Amino acid sequence: QPLARYSAWRRAGDLILMSGVIAVDPVAGRIVRGFDDIPEDAAHLIGKTGEFSSDIKDGPILAQSWHVLDSIRRNIEAAGGQMSDVVKLVQYFRHLDHFPRYSSVRKLFFPGLPPVSTVVEVSAMLPTADILIEVEATAWLPERAPKV
Repeated sequence: QPLARYSAWRRAGDLILMSGVIAVDPVAGRIVRGFDDIPEDAAHLIGKTGEFSSDIKDGPILAQSWHVLDSIRRNIEAAGGQMSDVVKLVQYFRHLDHFPRYSSVRKLFFPGLPPVSTVVEVSAMLPTADILIEVEATAWLPERAPKV
C-alpha cells in the first residue's frame, strides 16, 4: 500500500509502471533501518554476519535494498507478473558508494538477464534521512486476450 495518495502501480497497455519504492513497512508504520527489520532468513541471505561492527555499517543499505526489491516483487506479482518481466529500474541513492552492496542484493532478485538500469545520487528522499534508496520499476507484461 502506498504511504500517500498515489498508486503503487498502474497498467498502461502492456506496461506495468511502478511508483518509486522506499524501505518503509506501511502496515507497521516504520522505516527499515537494518537487519532486524526484515525476515531473519533474508537478513542472513544478504549478508548479516552477527558481528556488530559489520552489521551496523552494512545492515541499513542491505536491508533496505532487500525490502525495496521484495516490495517490487510483490507489486509485480499483484499485477500478474514476475520479476523476469521487469525491464527497467531507476535507482536513487543518497550515497552512490552504496551501489555495490545494493547490486549484490539485486542479483538475488534478477538471477537471469537483469533489467536495464539507471542509477542516480540524490541529496534527500522522503520521509526522513534514514531512507537510503528508492527504486522505481517498469515491467512488460502483455495483456492476455480473453479466452473465448
